Amino acid sequence: MPFKQASQAPIDGEFKLVQRAQAGDQESFARLYDAYMERIYRYVFFRVNDALTAEDITAQVFMRAWERLDTYKDDRSPFLAWLYQVARNAVIDHNRTSKAAIALEEVDPAQISFSEDMDEKIDRQTRLQEIRSALQVLTEEQQQVLLMKFANGLKTPEIARLLGKEQGAIRALQMRALQGLAKALGVME
Repeated sequence: MPFKQASQAPIDGEFKLVQRAQAGDQESFARLYDAYMERIYRYVFFRVNDALTAEDITAQVFMRAWERLDTYKDDRSPFLAWLYQVARNAVIDHNRTSKAAIALEEVDPAQISFSEDMDEKIDRQTRLQEIRSALQVLTEEQQQVLLMKFANGLKTPEIARLLGKEQGAIRALQMRALQGLAKALGVME
């Protein structure tokens, strides 16, 4: 799935769309899906780093959202924040149930070729895994802020609205998260 910048504007009539979707209107839910699918996909992709897995989990997120739409209460948080929570839980479920590994006996040495391109890919994958591991030392809130900011390209006011926090609190979370990430990665200031 290609990455393009998702629209940051809230969709018109979101409250009414959610209400109609909760009443069983599939077209209203489809409009919500169209508006938020890419953001949820990005969030998931940066947690699993596999396009097909991210697509599968994103589909699961929207299936769960449709099935549990009656549990969403608009007075608690914006609909997108609720979707991010559903996505977070789906990623956690995925990580619990899938510990994929390939046995060394199954690897055909004749199929492995090392080239500069392969070395580059390995270096990139290694660095990405280091970043993923470093993210684990952060709090869940700090991880969410970084993913919303850097993976989804959301601005501080929108992150604040989605998480129900003040902009200053979001900036502080982001700063502490980046400091924690740098420390975990051993990056000097």
